[in-house]
Amino acid sequence: MNIDRMEFMAWMERIMERFDILMELGRGAKNQHTGIDGEELLDNQDILQMLKISARSLQRYRSSGKLPYYTISGKIYYKLSDVHQFVRESFTSSMPKKQKATSD
Repeated sequence: MNIDRMEFMAWMERIMERFDILMELGRGAKNQHTGIDGEELLDNQDILQMLKISARSLQRYRSSGKLPYYTISGKIYYKLSDVHQFVRESFTSSMPKKQKATSD
């Protein structure tokens, strides 16, 4: 099968146009769920890496209501502000309480 240079270039041009279309569709799909109420959304993988916790711990935080989440198209997402609030609350609850100094 022999094709000349012009035909080859035409085919390559069409392939590149289709790649461009696919890239635009991919960007649109990614941006579709990256925000809610003007806030960034994170998925399970993002949270696991950010907090350095196990998937089971994350499940426990969801089940106990400590970490609010949203299900969109069958996938779980978390608002970045909710994650920050969860971290703040977890940090302050784990800090030892200051003891009052007593003078003798």
